Amino acid sequence: MSIGFPGLILILIVALVIFGPSKLPEIGKAFGSSLKEFKKAVQGMNDDTTK
Repeated sequence: MSIGFPGLILILIVALVIFGPSKLPEIGKAFGSSLKEFKKAVQGMNDDTTK
């Protein structure tokens, strides 16, 4: 299941309306760091299962 480009634009517009332009960079930074931590945790799980 893929969102696609039009869906991504729609989500960005809705986020902009809900949170406003001043909060969007903070939310993006928090989302990026959460995604980075999630990827690190998944990688750690993969490393544990291969040993």
